[in-house]
Amino acid sequence: MRKAQGGPISAEQRFTEPRINDRIRVPEVRLVGPNGEQVGIVPIAKALDLARESDLDLVEVAPTARPPVAKLMDYGKFKYESAMKAREARRNQAHTIIKEIKLRPKIDPHDYETKKGHVVRFLKGGDKVKVTIMFRGREQSRPELGYRLLQRLAADVDDLGFVESNPKQDGRNMIMVIGPHKKKAEAKAEQAEARAARGRGADGDELPAEDELPAGDLPSAEAAAEEPQAEKPAAE
Repeated sequence: MRKAQGGPISAEQRFTEPRINDRIRVPEVRLVGPNGEQVGIVPIAKALDLARESDLDLVEVAPTARPPVAKLMDYGKFKYESAMKAREARRNQAHTIIKEIKLRPKIDPHDYETKKGHVVRFLKGGDKVKVTIMFRGREQSRPELGYRLLQRLAADVDDLGFVESNPKQDGRNMIMVIGPHKKKAEAKAEQAEARAARGRGADGDELPAEDELPAGDLPSAEAAAEEPQAEKPAAE
């Protein structure tokens, strides 16, 4: 059994870290073996002896149980692996960001397509989008124009996101929030995979099948037939 090392235990550690080995001050424990097997209720002295014989630590995993539950494990290894998992989870954690797009009720078709493209890009990236309709002058008396525009936009991006917050009037503006179907982490993972796939194609290791190429990248039968003729000089 490993001897507990280190200095005095702080108040924070006392509440966040389990008691191990000689720090377990109870007459008996419900003992769990290193592989999860149930040993049963044993006196604390016997549990400590078993830990010492196995060169493991006795760790109190359920202090509020009656009697408390203790497990035989390599506590140092357990703490290290837990810290690595927590660090990896923090590294992969992605926070959803709310992007904002502003529209006018009488937006022209070209501007609408541009704004919709931004919304599509944001949703594909896993971000929420706050869509704001700005009313000016007499437009304030026609809120249905803004409502219809928001409904149209929501329908156009339905495959990428959903209406998280229905349109509502906020002073001179009308606001709607669209949430992505995919979480930020999933979107980032897909983007990384797509970049890796493009890299493999550029190196020649893995190229898409012919039927997966865009139609514009495939030469037509007419173009293929005309290619040799293009090299012949024109008759004078």
